[in-house]
Parts: sequence; C-alpha cells; structure tokens
Amino acid sequence: MHAPSLQLQRRAHVQASSAPLRWLLIGGALLFMGLFLFVPLVAVFTFAFQKGVGEYLSALATPEAWAAIRLTLLAAVIAVPINLVFGLAAAWLIARFKFRGRDLLLTLIDLPFSVSPVIAGLIFVLLFGRQGWLGPWLAEHDIHIIFSVPGIVLATLFITFPFVAREVLPVMQAQGSDEEEAALTLGASGWTTFLRVTLPKVKWGVLYGVILCNARAMGEFGAVSVVSGHIRGVTTTLPLHAEILYNEYDFVGAFAAASLLTVLALVTLVLKKYVEWKAEAS
Repeated sequence: MHAPSLQLQRRAHVQASSAPLRWLLIGGALLFMGLFLFVPLVAVFTFAFQKGVGEYLSALATPEAWAAIRLTLLAAVIAVPINLVFGLAAAWLIARFKFRGRDLLLTLIDLPFSVSPVIAGLIFVLLFGRQGWLGPWLAEHDIHIIFSVPGIVLATLFITFPFVAREVLPVMQAQGSDEEEAALTLGASGWTTFLRVTLPKVKWGVLYGVILCNARAMGEFGAVSVVSGHIRGVTTTLPLHAEILYNEYDFVGAFAAASLLTVLALVTLVLKKYVEWKAEAS
C-alpha cells in the first residue's frame, strides 16, 4: 500500500530537485543559439537591407552577381547527380558485399571530412596547375582546369561526395538484405532488385544525402577559392562573390549575396526536418 506512494514521492522529489538544472540547461542552449545563430542571421539581413530594398535588388542584379549565381548552380547541378550515383553504388557495395579493400573504401569516402578544403584545392593545383604533374600536358593540349569552371566542379565534387554515401550506408545496413535475396531467388535480375526493392527502402536516406550534398555544393568556399583564381564574372561562385564585395567595402552587395546563401541554409534545414519527419512516419 505504501510502496507506490513512496516511489511517487521520491520521483516528485527528484523532478523538483532537477527542475533548476533543467531550466539552466534550456536557458544556456537558448542563449547559445541566440548568440551564434539568430544574431548572425539578423545581422546578415540587416546589413543587406540597410540601404533599402532597391539597393538590395540592384546588388543582386549586377552581371557579376548573376554570373556567380549561375556558376554556383552549375557546380551543384553537376556535382549532386554524380555524387548521387557514386553514393548509391558505394553504399550498396559496402553494405552488401565483403571484399578486400572494403575498409580502405570506407576511409576514402570519409577523406573529404578529414582534409581541409583548402588543402583539397591545393591538391588539384598540384595535379592540374601549370607547374603541376599534369600541367604541361594539359597546356600542350589547350585544356584548362585550374582557374576555370572544370576546376571548380572538380573541387565541389571532391568536397561533397561523402554525403550521399554516408547517409545511405547505415540505412542499407539497418534494413538488411533478406528482401533482396528473396527477390533474386524468385528470378528478379540484380538491376530490377535494386530499383524495386533496395531503392524504395532507402529513399529517405537518399533524399537526406542529396539535400546535404546540394547545400554543401552551393556553399563551398575553401577548395573553390583555391582553384578559381577569383576571376570576377567567370570563376567566382556566390560565396566568393560575397567575399570580393566585402573586401571592397561594398557591404550591401556582400550581405545581399550572403542573404541568398542564408536563405538556402534555412530551406535546407526545413527540407532536412521534413525528410526526417517523413522517414519516421513511414
């Protein structure tokens, strides 16, 4: 008779004693988010619109801004589909097969996470620059990679290729291979099994990886900065365009470009939460 009441009293005492700590942690988290997330967001849009909507739109309507936007979209349009195909293939290979070099492949997939983007850009310069290993041959055949669009695309590909593979791989490992083996036993081909059994089971992981890959592709700065040459209107992506304008004290133009990247980040966050919600509901 008394045991349940004693347990309830102890539970109430523990909850009451932990309430101040809980509110302290919540307050600390809100303060941290306010200082390092909301204040910078407000600052970006405040500086972008400090001279009015007209100046904001004019800053985004310049030929250099449009060229930067087009190049940013081009790099993402090329990098994301390629990384989607590679990520699916790599995740499927690692999750379903045991082979020599499997651990090495996993390590290589994680390489862009551990290497500084600036170092990655320098690697491409050492490979394809005029004084690089392949530079003389490329110059002889009039092929331009460094300080041109192909170099930017290569740098974007390198920086973003782990995202799809790393999001899809744990989903495939958690799902197991029983349904795929059943489909193969019933006579389905490997390609049919992949399209009709494997891919539907990992679709939310694929979408999640694509969203992250696209966001990183559009916002990449370090590696692209090294290989671009900062040629305005030619090899400057949106982050590089914002940096150039900021260094020239054109704060409205710089923060106008930054506001587009901020909107992209917010849209990415919303899509990420939506995909997580759908994945949990399915």
